[in-house]
Amino acid sequence: MQEKFEEIKIKAREELKNISSLKLLNDIKIKFVGKNGEVTSLLRGMKDISADKRSEFGKMVNDLKEEVNAYIEKKESELKEKELQARYEKESVDITLPAKEEKSGSTHPLTLVKNQIIDAFSGMGFEVFEGPEIDSDYYCFQALNIPKDHPARDMQDTFYFTDNILLRPHTSPGQVRTMENKKPPIKILSPGRVYRADDDASHSPMFHQIEGLVVDKGVSLCDLKGLLDEFVKIMFDSETKTRFRPSYFPFTEPSVEVDVTCCKCHGKGCSLCKGTGWIEILGAGVVNKNVLEMSGIDSNVYSGLAFGCGIERIAMIKYGVSDIRTFFENNVKFLKQFDRR
Repeated sequence: MQEKFEEIKIKAREELKNISSLKLLNDIKIKFVGKNGEVTSLLRGMKDISADKRSEFGKMVNDLKEEVNAYIEKKESELKEKELQARYEKESVDITLPAKEEKSGSTHPLTLVKNQIIDAFSGMGFEVFEGPEIDSDYYCFQALNIPKDHPARDMQDTFYFTDNILLRPHTSPGQVRTMENKKPPIKILSPGRVYRADDDASHSPMFHQIEGLVVDKGVSLCDLKGLLDEFVKIMFDSETKTRFRPSYFPFTEPSVEVDVTCCKCHGKGCSLCKGTGWIEILGAGVVNKNVLEMSGIDSNVYSGLAFGCGIERIAMIKYGVSDIRTFFENNVKFLKQFDRR
């Protein structure tokens, strides 16, 4: 019987020498000291042992089991140490290598320009109002002195959902909503996305506008000139000048187109301004009396001025971008140029 015990010890040690993983080690453990293992199965032979020697035999089996378990635990410790070392080597960091660059986004140029415009007018006492992008025909046209049969509607190819619901073609509805709900004096900016069926290098079916409205007693075209003179100096530089040209808009009377001296050549003439020295940036005028009256404001007491510009147009002039579609292409190289950090 002693020879059988020695044979199991030798067999266990030999098999443990070639084990290279904890999974295989577990298989060996089951083979020798598991429920049906070689050591455990020795106890089944106790029935063949005389009663006076069973106690000694049981002790010998337990000693054998403890010794085999000791072999297994030692091997387990060795394998765990090797696996841990291999993991350390795999996860080691070479501190002499340069650190990985943390990539981050930058503010979109249109957002930069919008914020600059808001900051410029906020310093002059303007508040910001953002209206809904889906609006009614009344707020988009009728309340702005553009009835259903007005020829000015042909100037804007509008996206309609129904005869009365549409994607707003300008942010002017925000001005109407403000006048309906707030008594003068009023000084607001209305920025946001607008939609028109137009698409080429200088137009997009979706673009951004920002419109301003002032309503108070004695407001005139002179106030508009002073307001815009200050604005363009903030947006471009202190040498920038404005020029008014007569125009027509149904919601203002008189109406003007506003030009600024070219930010590239400062009025001398270049390719950007097509040799004229001037660039058109926005439309403006004195609020039509009909618009004031429809919004519940007495036009005999109050007058107003309004202006509106495309944020993309300001950005194109300011940054020398020739194609409006560039702003919407998500070109990372283009956008990174505006990272101010």
